[in-house]
Amino acid sequence: YVKDVDGNCYGIVKIGKKYWLSENLKTSKFSNGETIPYIINDSIWTNTREPAFCFYNNLKVNSAIYGNLYNWYAVNDPRGLAPQGYHVPSDTEWETLITFLGGMTVAGGKLKATTRWTFANNSASNSSGFTGLPGGFRRYFGYFNAIGIEGQWWSSTEFDFDNAYF
Repeated sequence: YVKDVDGNCYGIVKIGKKYWLSENLKTSKFSNGETIPYIINDSIWTNTREPAFCFYNNLKVNSAIYGNLYNWYAVNDPRGLAPQGYHVPSDTEWETLITFLGGMTVAGGKLKATTRWTFANNSASNSSGFTGLPGGFRRYFGYFNAIGIEGQWWSSTEFDFDNAYF
């Protein structure tokens, strides 16, 4: 396992030639120890151009299961989110992972946890050990969506000044 600056412990799994966290981040601090602002208000979330995090539906219990939700400014911040020795993967690293797991049509099932998904999950095997959970997301406009249905993981590859590939 590996610890973040808050003391949260994460499992790790080797997939291909890389080590990946097998849990979503739960940190409230950047890697250098500085606090990431916690924003619950939809309007403030929408209008901020600064790093921020929250819990799904602003309920801390969701962090324990699914990790925290971060905006692009937190992901893109040079102070870093990931524990020391780790980083938010680039789009190329995600593509390499998908290819290693057999391509786009089968990789998702190999990455998905076998529990907590709302709908039938016949293709989920978690054979990679990644344990991807359906933690939902917080839309740019502030509202929460798709817990139990969808999981999205950030890429460090910028799409435009407000967004990245995921």
